[in-house]
Formats: sequence, C-alpha cells, structure tokens
Amino acid sequence: MLNHLFRSRRAAAPRPAGTARIYAVGDIHGRLDLLRALYRRIEQDAADAAGPCVIVFLGDYVDRGPDSAGVIDFMLEAVDRRFDPVFLKGNHEDLWKRFLDAPEIGPAWFDTGGIMTVVSYGIREGLAGRAADFTAVALRLREAMPAAHHAFLDGLALSHRSGDYLFAHAGIRPRVPVERQDPEDLMWIRREFLDAGAFGGLCVVHGHSQVTEAIDLPHRISVDTGAYHSGRLTCVVLDGEDRRFIATGD
Repeated sequence: MLNHLFRSRRAAAPRPAGTARIYAVGDIHGRLDLLRALYRRIEQDAADAAGPCVIVFLGDYVDRGPDSAGVIDFMLEAVDRRFDPVFLKGNHEDLWKRFLDAPEIGPAWFDTGGIMTVVSYGIREGLAGRAADFTAVALRLREAMPAAHHAFLDGLALSHRSGDYLFAHAGIRPRVPVERQDPEDLMWIRREFLDAGAFGGLCVVHGHSQVTEAIDLPHRISVDTGAYHSGRLTCVVLDGEDRRFIATGD
C-alpha cells in the first residue's frame, strides 16, 4: 500500500561519535542511472561534513529495472570506500541467491522481476518460463556472474546498527530483541512491522514497502520510493539532530 509523507517533530536518535552523517539509500532495483545521479548528490552533500560519513545501502539492488549487473559493478567499483559503505541484503537478493542454489524457485523469482537480472548478465536463451529451463538458466547465470559479484551476494549483511538507529531492508519483528531477529523478517516482513508503533526506543530505517514519498516517524524511516518505475531514488541523511532527504527528481 502506498503512503504519503509524514514528518516527525521528534529529534533524531543519537549516533556514535565520529560519524558526521549517515546516508541510507532505498531500493534501487536495477536503475543504475538513478544510482549514479543520487550518488553524485551524496558526494556533493558530504563535501562539507565535519567528519567521516557512512552510506548504508538498504538492499534490493537487482530485478525489475534494466541494469542489475551494472548496479552491482557500481557498488563494487565506484562507491568510495571512504564512505565505509554498508550493503544490506534485500528480499530480491535473497531470491537471486536462492535461485542460484535451487533453480526450481525460478517461476517465483521471474514473476517478481528476476528475469531482468538474468538478462542484465547477457543471458537471453531459455527464458520462456518453462520449468525445465530454469536449471540451465541458473547454470548460465552462475557462469556469467563475475567472481566479485558472487562474493558481493554472499557477503551482504542483514542489518546494521548505529546508536539508536537500526538499518534493515524490510524492518524488524516487534517485541523481539535485535539479536534474536529472524533473517527472514529482516528481509521480508511487512504488515506486522508497519503496524507497530514503537521498537523499544529504536528508530528503524528501511525500504521494501513502497511509498510515494519518504516517511519520517519517530520509530521508523521509510525510503523505498519505487525507483524502478517512479524515477525517484531516495536516501535519508541523518545529520546531527536533523533528518532530511535527498532524491532524484527533486
């Protein structure tokens, strides 16, 4: 369900000393063009920061948009490591990894845009959707992916904590301690998380549940603005006591 913009009057939760700004980027879904544009704006914004900055990518780098492979290349080659980037695992990376290991989930992955990831690696044959083709497609995809892409997919984090901010692709299960969160929830949860009113003092920064404009509430910040079809890729900037947003198309 699409939501509209809400802004909190509450001061931002504290962050550890030594981090000037945190940039958390929403779901990219193969839109390399938007990622490039947003990253340039982040670089410009960070130029006057008083100390080190961190970029947290919230997952769903692939599927639906036209250049998933290019997005992964950008993450590996173009993102300045001085930003100490954090790459989280989204449900679409989960499906991608599952397909490589168990091709029988191919129909479900293709139905949610996985076919676009396969095509971005130069694979065109065997994509008609016949179940017998998925094993062959998975083999070709494994072979087409550079070793660095396999390592990237295998190395994605499930969550990241900074002070009272918790970053997760989908969210967390209410009333469950952070250290006991189920990986499935961190990548896939929706309604139970969105309906919750607080998380024990944490503010959860997430994507996954698409919104028309970024949502800023005391207990959660949502930045999946449907980049693959809206042309709007959004990140939240956590800057001292301030929360603000940068988005393509602004």
